[in-house]
Amino acid sequence: MMNTWDKQYTQAVIDLWNTEAVKDGYKELTEQSFERIFASSPYFDKENTFVLTQNEQVIGFACGCTGDDLPLGQVAGYLTCIVLDEESQTEENYAELLHAIEQRFQELGKKQSDVLFFNPMMLPWYIPDTPKHEHNNAPGVPVDSRLYSFLLKEGYVERAKECAMYLNLDRFAMPEEIRAKQEKADASGYSVELFDAGRHEGVPDMLQGLNNPLWEKEIGTCTTEGTPVVVAAHGNQVVGFAGPVIRQDNGRGYFAGIGVHPDHEGHGLGTILFFKLCEAFKSIGTDYMSLYTGSSNPAIRIYEKAGFQTVKQFAVMRREFS
Repeated sequence: MMNTWDKQYTQAVIDLWNTEAVKDGYKELTEQSFERIFASSPYFDKENTFVLTQNEQVIGFACGCTGDDLPLGQVAGYLTCIVLDEESQTEENYAELLHAIEQRFQELGKKQSDVLFFNPMMLPWYIPDTPKHEHNNAPGVPVDSRLYSFLLKEGYVERAKECAMYLNLDRFAMPEEIRAKQEKADASGYSVELFDAGRHEGVPDMLQGLNNPLWEKEIGTCTTEGTPVVVAAHGNQVVGFAGPVIRQDNGRGYFAGIGVHPDHEGHGLGTILFFKLCEAFKSIGTDYMSLYTGSSNPAIRIYEKAGFQTVKQFAVMRREFS
C-alpha cells in the first residue's frame, strides 16, 4: 500500500535505511539526522515523500523535493532516494515509488526529474576502506546500485559520471613543481594566500564572474564573516578562491569548490589554489579530504597529482517528461 508521509513511519524508515541503504555505502540514520536531512528541510514535501507498506510493515521509502529558488528548480524536481527492503526490490515496487514522485513533480509543473548534486537534501556516505571517513553529499546515484540500473531502464539518461576522490592528508606534501608554479605567478603580480579583509577586495565581482549562485552565497558569507578562504589575488583584487577552510567534527576538510575568474585564467592559479588549500587543511589538523569531479574534467589530473584516488562513482541522471 502506498502512503504519503506521516511521522508515525519515522523509526521504521530509519530501520529500513540502516538495513538497506547502508549496503550502497550511505551513512546510517538516527532520529536527529533524519530530522535534519529530511523532515526539517525547507524543501521537504510530505506530499512527495512516500512509504510503501505490506501487511502494515514498511518495505519501501522514497523522497523527492522541489524549490523554485534551487538551481534548475523552476523546471526540475530532484529525486533524493528510493530504498526498498531486500525481499521487496522488484521492478514493480521501484516503479510504484518512482512514478509517485514523478507524478508529484508534474503536479507542481516540473518538466523533468533530476538526480544530481544540487539536491539540497544531502545524503552522507562512507568512503570505502577507511575508518568510516565520510563525504557529506552523494552527487548522484551510485553506479553499482540496483537503483541506477532501474533508472536506466525507466528512461533516465546518464548525463555525467562523478568521480568521488579521497586523500588521507598524512600523505600530502607540497611538490616542488607547484612551488615553482607559484613563483612564476608571483612574478606576474599574482598571490595565493588566505583572504585578508584588510588587504583584499573585489570578492563579489569575482564570484559574480564565476556564475555560480551557491558559491556566491557561501563564499561571500565566509569572507564577510571571517571564515578562512584561500584566494588568488592580482594586486589586492581577488580573482579566484578555494575553500572555505573548515575542519568538520568528523575530521574531514569541508570546502565548497575552486574557481578562477575567466579574465585571469592561464596562469596556473587553479592548480596553485588547490594545493594551497590542501596545505591549509593539513596545517589545522584536518585528517582527510574528499571531493567529486566529472570523470572527463581535466582537473582530475590536478587532484591525482596531490595524491587523491577515485574511490566511488556516481551517475548524474535526468528524465524529461513528455
